[in-house]
Amino acid sequence: MTTVMRAIIIGAGIAGLATALRLHQIGWDTLIVERAPKRRGGGYAVTFGGIGYDAAERLGIVDDLRAKSFDTTELVYHKSDGSRRFTLDRATIAATTGPRSITILRGDLEAVLYEKVRDHTEIRFGTTLTAIDQDRDAVRVTLSDGVVAEADLLIGADGLHSATRALLFGPEEDFLLDLEHKVAVFMLERRPDSIAPGATGTLSSNGRTAAVISVGDDRNVAFFGYRTDHARSGEDVATELGRVYGDLGWVIPEALDGLARADSVYFDTISQVVAPSWSNGRVVLLGDAAWCVTLFAGYGSSLAVGGADRLGAELAAHPGDIPAALAAWEAAIRPEAERKQKLGRRVKGVYAPANPALLWLSLLPLRLASLPPVRRYMTRRFIKG
Repeated sequence: MTTVMRAIIIGAGIAGLATALRLHQIGWDTLIVERAPKRRGGGYAVTFGGIGYDAAERLGIVDDLRAKSFDTTELVYHKSDGSRRFTLDRATIAATTGPRSITILRGDLEAVLYEKVRDHTEIRFGTTLTAIDQDRDAVRVTLSDGVVAEADLLIGADGLHSATRALLFGPEEDFLLDLEHKVAVFMLERRPDSIAPGATGTLSSNGRTAAVISVGDDRNVAFFGYRTDHARSGEDVATELGRVYGDLGWVIPEALDGLARADSVYFDTISQVVAPSWSNGRVVLLGDAAWCVTLFAGYGSSLAVGGADRLGAELAAHPGDIPAALAAWEAAIRPEAERKQKLGRRVKGVYAPANPALLWLSLLPLRLASLPPVRRYMTRRFIKG
């Protein structure tokens, strides 16, 4: 009789859910442990492509993702007084992303994955990991509800502040690389009148960036990203955003007013995870817990799904030899993750420039992309092939 392999996955985000789906496809049993009391929605918009898109095809979720995706009709860059700097239209935006990509909210990507795995895996919400013990035959975890569970593999897909990583490798300050920015993201109850349906408006001024994104189904996201030299230790999100952005006009006062009515807010520093190894015995880190390329690289969701897909492939290719499977998986994924981390570190310098000249230079490629000859070239290169 064939023994069914079992994995415990810490984290019910994109990485954890994608891993559960891929392991189900190769016949594994899974348990997901999630510290949040329920599944979260919203989050910022991502461009999902590359190895993530390839993996989504193999996972059978591309059509579901496209059903929840949205197209940006125009991307408007504003001056600090709210007037327009320049605009990218739908054709130009499409030319910069290419055909094998999807723009989608992180929460909608999670929703698609959740619907695919909910009938095949147990998910324990409101539960955390407190201890790990392993030997050659199994890994055992102790959970905050007192349950001790055993499995063949433990997967830490629990994000930037991973409890799995802390228990396995040590304190997070040993692995976080601070990129000297903070971010706050939340859903707005209504779309500001000056943001057209389907449009994104954005503004950068003195080391601060703000955007309002219309993401379909009458939903709208407010995004604030700024250099940490604007931050003050101990300030809550409302106080800090009000102080940092309070002198700016355009739709920013309306967006800040909406913060008080937001169901949830993502508010954190922007940091990468740099770890010399992603596994130890029968425990492996995946997604932001392992590499966190950050929003500067714009590839985290794609890398999470692609990494989950490849992990399943290597486990299937190395039956009964988990260390060999994990070694092969890391050798395949680490070069891509490190390339994207390098990109993120390069981008951080021009993300929210404090210097007006640097701001102008950072926007120059986008200005050029809006010119018809450049756009026609990009369309031939990326869309028509």
